[in-house]
Amino acid sequence: MIEPTLNYVPCPGPAAASAPATHADAAAAQHRMAYWEWNATGNPAHPHVVVCVHGLSRQGRDFDTLARSLNTHARVICPDVVGRGQSDWLADPLGYQLPVYAADMLALLAQVHQQAPITTLDWVGTSMGGLIGMAVAGQPGLPLPAPLRRLVLNDVGPVIQWEALQRIGQYLGYPARFDSLQQAADAMWAISTSFGPHTQQQWLELSKPMLRSLPDGGLTLHYDPAIAVPFRALTQEGAAAGESALWQLYDQIQAQTLLLRGAQSDLLSPETAQAMQVRGPKARCVEFEGVGHAPTLIAADQVAVVQNFLLAAPVAESALAG
Repeated sequence: MIEPTLNYVPCPGPAAASAPATHADAAAAQHRMAYWEWNATGNPAHPHVVVCVHGLSRQGRDFDTLARSLNTHARVICPDVVGRGQSDWLADPLGYQLPVYAADMLALLAQVHQQAPITTLDWVGTSMGGLIGMAVAGQPGLPLPAPLRRLVLNDVGPVIQWEALQRIGQYLGYPARFDSLQQAADAMWAISTSFGPHTQQQWLELSKPMLRSLPDGGLTLHYDPAIAVPFRALTQEGAAAGESALWQLYDQIQAQTLLLRGAQSDLLSPETAQAMQVRGPKARCVEFEGVGHAPTLIAADQVAVVQNFLLAAPVAESALAG
């Protein structure tokens, strides 16, 4: 089975000196962001790049199934957003916010483009990864190596339901220790049933990259607990105030846009999804029954929708956008 290669890109802003995965030179005021690259063609110069960005407490290996379906057609780049997975942790927890994440993605795209010119650029973003995609796609003038052509927003939009943020806040950043992969997988499933049906093997595969080893031999979650600091500082009033800025980003997106929604999602409301279909890039919306927040893009029907959207011939674009 094809596996990805692990790479790193230096990004502005100092890393935490004591983080488990830190490789940065503190004197250089940089941190390293890890990313997984899938390229089954063996052609490192493939001009079509698909960037897949994960949700708030997840990491880049979430996209293994989707990446395997795409990597004979494109270079698939799946970053571990800073503070997660194999990436450095930040010295300042308040950096765990959209502006830093977007800046890191620009550094990533510049490095990938320098390795081999990008002529076609697409983006798949789940939840937080979708918001980062909106920030990258919705700011004209950003130094992108190529215009963002197609954008997949997976169960996220400019309006995020406050109840969902409260639910996430109940577990984000709290210490966790597990004695085995199975114990950890069971604990994560207890807070992730909204992802929809998965086989035991699928869930174990999703769970493995979510863990790192402790010195005593136990396991804990992969991410910096401090990612919860700016999240917990957010008030309902602050979240509402941020909606106008997110709508402004969304309305400026030029990329052809596909919106995925779990039919039982508590984060992306039907009303927001409807509004996204009539303003800005006028996203085409596909809902998945039996799924909440958020589709994991492992089920065959979910993978097929994304693959067909990203790989459709240009002549079909006008029909797909309808």
